[in-house]
Amino acid sequence: MRFPFLALAIILAGSVFSAQAKMYKWVDENGQMHFGDKIPPEYQVKEHDELNEHGVKIKHRAAAKTAEEKAEERRLKYEQKKAALIEKKKKQRDRVLLDTYTTERDLIVARDSRLDAVDSQIHLAETIISDSNKKIEAMDKQIGQIQASNRQVPPDLYDRLEIEKKQVVVQSKVMAQHKKRRDSISRQFNDYIERFKVLKAEQKAKRERIARERGY
Repeated sequence: MRFPFLALAIILAGSVFSAQAKMYKWVDENGQMHFGDKIPPEYQVKEHDELNEHGVKIKHRAAAKTAEEKAEERRLKYEQKKAALIEKKKKQRDRVLLDTYTTERDLIVARDSRLDAVDSQIHLAETIISDSNKKIEAMDKQIGQIQASNRQVPPDLYDRLEIEKKQVVVQSKVMAQHKKRRDSISRQFNDYIERFKVLKAEQKAKRERIARERGY
């Protein structure tokens, strides 16, 4: 049963509802406000208020969310969880930095030590490539000499030539991987060093603030 807005005061003043009676207020698609003891089915999933026998709002029901609104809500929750995880990992990294290294110099030494190890691997790959190229050059020359004298080139010479060429290809890939790793280590530790400076500055500022508050 629905009542026009102007009749609400009369209904309430007459106290025709018991203490347990409920009244609902909702707005239709034209913006017209309605009151009634029951909500039409088409408005039950839309925004509405529940009133007590005095016409005071005791409960508010928000409109049911659309599929788009639910999807956006899920997206926002995902982004919030993602941001929280990033912040958690950041704090963990900060704690590890401060627990592992005492000074900026410690970080530089650790960085340079790892870079030196990678540089050794790069140098080894370069040496192997250089040796293989020399062998390839020598075998190509030997094959040319044999062919020039109208002799048959031994099959094992071609086999050894192919092995050295494959060695160059493999070691070139290995060297490229080591160079990428070197760049990654350099970037990572440079970031660590910059973050370490910030954390140490924050610690110093905190100590100075506490000292001032205590009157030291």
